[in-house]
Amino acid sequence: MPVAGLDLISEIQQLKRERNAVILAHNYQSNEIQELADFVGDSLGLAYKAAESTADVIAFCGVHFMAETAKIVNPAKTVVIPDMNAGCSLSDSCPAEKLEAFLHEHAAKNYYVVAYINCSAGVKALSDVICTSGNAVRIVEHVPADRKILFVPDANLGQWVIEQTGRPMELWKGNCYVHVEFTRNSIERIRSQHPDAPVVAHPECTTAVRLLADEVCSTEKMIGYCKSSSARTFIIVTESGMLHRLRREVPGKEFIPGPTDKCACADCRYMKMNTLEKLHACLRDLAPQIIIPEPIRARAELPLRRMLEWSR
Repeated sequence: MPVAGLDLISEIQQLKRERNAVILAHNYQSNEIQELADFVGDSLGLAYKAAESTADVIAFCGVHFMAETAKIVNPAKTVVIPDMNAGCSLSDSCPAEKLEAFLHEHAAKNYYVVAYINCSAGVKALSDVICTSGNAVRIVEHVPADRKILFVPDANLGQWVIEQTGRPMELWKGNCYVHVEFTRNSIERIRSQHPDAPVVAHPECTTAVRLLADEVCSTEKMIGYCKSSSARTFIIVTESGMLHRLRREVPGKEFIPGPTDKCACADCRYMKMNTLEKLHACLRDLAPQIIIPEPIRARAELPLRRMLEWSR
């Protein structure tokens, strides 16, 4: 029989204690999951928390590649995800076998592969270093100057990094389906309704949208920007789950979701597949578990650890 309401929350908390588990949640998760999590953050913050965890079980409320990241740096721990089908269109745009074939075909270029963390363990294993939207500029600046860079899989983030660093890179033609739904017209329309509100956009957005923004940054840096700004109202151009965290951590200010041409806000269907009921079940059953073949996991850990080292 399903457990409801406060009973469900109390049972999750009890299971967490019994399993010696930690609940990690991405900024794009539902309000209920964010409120229950031990840590809510962006991909970089979650990677650090996963690497530092002393728990026996990591319940990762995010999408599949994020839970894989936790397993990569914690091979001896049990890592579970509420819904194994919580995937990512951006990760899917760069299958490991296609990247491997591309690198083999262009071996003479001797690419230094910088992989945005939004990719599979297989792609990470083929990479030289991982980055997140919060540290991508810093990571690219660390790459040896004599190496050609291939940036995978997000072309929009990669183009923004080129603009910030002046470093030429070849870009894989991938994108996040949520962030490309924001358009110049949709953002101009909401801005005309709130002319004094700064537009804060994620770098996964298209160039046309980024050019309209007052600030382009990762979700974590959105917190600091909105706290320090004298503005009282902000237009937030990223997945809608971010607004809950902003409202909780920056009280007294108003946050308006950036609209798309089709709707008033942008929800990631994959992020929202995780629910409290599924979180309860995965802690109860310790399933579904993230399993990565050890040769791939070991190879993927090297560029991930390099990112963590370069980001400190």
